[in-house]
Amino acid sequence: MRICLLLLLLPSLCWAKVPSPEGQRWWSHVEALASDEMEGRDTGSPGYLRAAEYVAAKLIEAGVQPGTPRGFFQDVPFISQRLVWERSRLSLVREGKETPLELGKEVLLGAASSREGPLRAELVFVGYGLSIPEAGHDDLAGQDLEGKIAVVLLGGIPKGVSSGLAAHYGSRAERAAALLRAGAVGMLALPNPSVQEVPWERIVAGARQPVMMLDEPAPRDGLLPWLATFNPEHAHTLLAGSGHTLEELAALADAGKPLPHFALPTSVQSEVALERARVHCRNVVGRLPGSDPTLAAESVVLTAHLDHVGVGEPLKGDRIYNGAMDNASGVAALLEVARSFQHDKGPKPRRTLLFVAVTGEEKGLLGSRWFAEHPPEGSGQMVANLNMDMFMPILPFKELLAYGAQESSLSASLEASATRLGVRLVDDPNPQANSFVRSDQYSFIRKGIPALALKVGYRKGSREERLMKEWRSARYHGPADDLSQPVNLEAAVRFVRLMKELTQGVANAPSRPRWNDDSFFRRFAQQPPAP
Repeated sequence: MRICLLLLLLPSLCWAKVPSPEGQRWWSHVEALASDEMEGRDTGSPGYLRAAEYVAAKLIEAGVQPGTPRGFFQDVPFISQRLVWERSRLSLVREGKETPLELGKEVLLGAASSREGPLRAELVFVGYGLSIPEAGHDDLAGQDLEGKIAVVLLGGIPKGVSSGLAAHYGSRAERAAALLRAGAVGMLALPNPSVQEVPWERIVAGARQPVMMLDEPAPRDGLLPWLATFNPEHAHTLLAGSGHTLEELAALADAGKPLPHFALPTSVQSEVALERARVHCRNVVGRLPGSDPTLAAESVVLTAHLDHVGVGEPLKGDRIYNGAMDNASGVAALLEVARSFQHDKGPKPRRTLLFVAVTGEEKGLLGSRWFAEHPPEGSGQMVANLNMDMFMPILPFKELLAYGAQESSLSASLEASATRLGVRLVDDPNPQANSFVRSDQYSFIRKGIPALALKVGYRKGSREERLMKEWRSARYHGPADDLSQPVNLEAAVRFVRLMKELTQGVANAPSRPRWNDDSFFRRFAQQPPAP
C-alpha cells in the first residue's frame, strides 16, 4: 500500500521498479531546487539565494568543510543590463524607404549591446562570421566592415575546421573581438533553422531578461556596440534584393561548404535604450581536504551551475522557469558525489576536492569565471575541472558523452571509470552546437586547467537523439523544464557513481592531468611538451 501511495504521489517519474534510496535522495535535491519556491533561481534573486542556502546546508550534512575563509559563500559582483523595449526600435532602410520591424516578432535587439542611442549602419553578410587562423579560415578577411554591421549565419562548421576550434572562435568573446578588429560596429545574427535549439517564442522570452557582466574595473566581456537577432521565419525581409535566400545559405552551412560574402542593399536604423543596476550574488564552495601530505596542495574542482533564468514571460500560463534538468539535476549530482566520499569506507582522495555550485552560468559563465580567476584561499593549485550541466537523465545511462575527452590525459581516468560501470563513450552527435565552450568548464580551460563536461550520451540518428531534440524544443529554457517531466532515476544514480569513480581516479593519480600536445586548448596552459 505504501509503494502504491508513493507512486501516486510522484506520477512524473518513469520508474520500472521502486526507486533506490540513492535515486530518491538525488530526486529530493531536484525537488527542492526546482520547486516554485525557488522562482527559477535567477542570478541574484531571492529564490537563488534560498537555493544557495540549501546547497550549503546539504554540504554541511555531507561533512564537507567551508571552501572560503568566510564560510561556504564566495561573493560575485555583477552589473545587470536590461533593454528598455518601450524606448527601443529598429527599421530596415532600402532605397530611401524605412520599414519598421516589430521587436519580438521579426527581430530582437540585444541587451548585451555596449552602446545606447541611435545607430545607422550598412549591412554586410559575412557567412559563418569566423576568423580561425589555425585552420586558414577567415570570413572577415578582405571585407569592408568599417562602421558597418556584420550579418552572421549562426550554426554550421566549415569543412576543415575542428569542432574545438569552431567552438572557441565561435564563442561570444572571440567572435566579438574579431569583429571589432575588423571595424564592425555590431552584429546581426541570423540563426540557421536546422540547428536552432529552441522555438522563437522562447528566444523572445529569454531576450526580455537582463544580461549581466562582472563588475570589474576593466570589463572584459567582449561586448559589441550593437547586437541583434533576426527571426529566421522573416529572413526574406532581411535578404530581399541580395540574390540569396536563407534556405540556400543554410543548406551550404549544413554541408560545411563555404558561404558567400556580400553587401546587402539595406541598412539599419535603430534606437537602443538600456537600464543598468548593480547586483550581488554568490558561488557556493565546499572543500574536502586531500589525504596525501604533498598532493593535497592540488585540487580537483567539481562544478555545476545553480542559477537558471528565473521568472519570465508566461508560456501556457506558467511564468516560473524552474530549471529541473537545467541545472538542478547537476547540482543534485554534485551534492550526492560529495556525500558519497564522506560515506565511503575506503581511503580518502589524495588530492583536495572542491565542490562548487556556481552562479551566473546563464549570463555567460560568469560565476565560474570569477571563481577560476579569484579562487578562495585554501583552494590550492587547481589541476582539473569536472563539470555537470544538464546531464539529462531522461534516458537510460548506457552511453556517455564527455566534452573534452580528446583534449587531455583526463581521458585515461574517464575510460577506466566508464569501463568499470559498463558505459560506452560516444562522440559528440551535434558538434555544431559548440557545447564545449558553452558551460562552466570553459572558464577553467581559459585558465589552462584540463576539464571535462559529462552527460548521458546517445548516437547520431538514434531514437535517443530524437528524444533529446524533442526535449530541447519543448522544455529547454522554458517553464516545462519542471518537476512534472519524466525522469530516469536509476540513470541519475549511475551517473553519480561514474562521477564519484572519475573524481577518485583523477584525485589519486600519481601525476596531475595534462593537455595533449595536439590539443588546441593546450595554449592556455603554456606547458612544455610531455617528455
